[in-house]
Amino acid sequence: MGRLSRNIAVSKISLVDDPPHHERRADSIAVEEPLEVRIGGQVVASTMRTPGHDIEWLHGYLFSEGLIRSASDVAEARYCAGATADGVNTYNVLEVDLRPGVRAPGLEHIRLSPGTSACGVCGSSSMDAVLRRVPTKLSPPRLRAEQIAAMPQMLRKQQKLFRRTGGVHAAGIFNAQGELELLREDVGRHNAADKAIGALLLDDALPANDKVLVMSSRASFELVQKAALAGIPALVAVSAATSLAVDLARATGMVLAGFVRDDRLNLYAGELEY
Repeated sequence: MGRLSRNIAVSKISLVDDPPHHERRADSIAVEEPLEVRIGGQVVASTMRTPGHDIEWLHGYLFSEGLIRSASDVAEARYCAGATADGVNTYNVLEVDLRPGVRAPGLEHIRLSPGTSACGVCGSSSMDAVLRRVPTKLSPPRLRAEQIAAMPQMLRKQQKLFRRTGGVHAAGIFNAQGELELLREDVGRHNAADKAIGALLLDDALPANDKVLVMSSRASFELVQKAALAGIPALVAVSAATSLAVDLARATGMVLAGFVRDDRLNLYAGELEY
């Protein structure tokens, strides 16, 4: 759809010069648009996202919320053609039909996100509820600290939209050999994770018990939750981990690393080889 970024005129101000230097230039910014999801005519999700990979996001989000268990649970997902008064398709409303016989548990209790990029599953499940949905304790593959430390930089080198705009997060799926297999970018870190997990679900690759989820953000409770429910046994973040994220990672047996750089990292949960 060509809606990932947009060029606008901005004022570039340099405070190094005396007096400060000012000039107008073209700059590329990340696009942020709403996406609404309806199941059976009922609005079940509303988020702000970067357009693109919407069907992957849909599957990842519904899976993380426990509304579907497999990609086949979604019979059809289509953009609403009459999203505006004059019938223009904005590609910002998805109508979903579940497969006959599929009952989405908890559909009547799902909460709408308040329309921010970082609220994909905010306030959804308590830690106890998440633990009940993780069938077995996660068993991470053998991972070396040097492998983990190299992953964020490998991810950054492939972040084309970030390089163009500086305004998006990335979620990368790495294998146990330290190779990047999948990358998704979005203005919201939770959206990026849902897109990556949704891609795995659509490829029938869940549980992903030999993969590592690498995030260009902090490690929040929701991100650990998404990884655990997808069977991903390791989460790597470039920034800090929160208290609930650490608690959940330890409870599920996940490897959780933060502040990951080329030569150092914080290991919050699990074990690495040196």
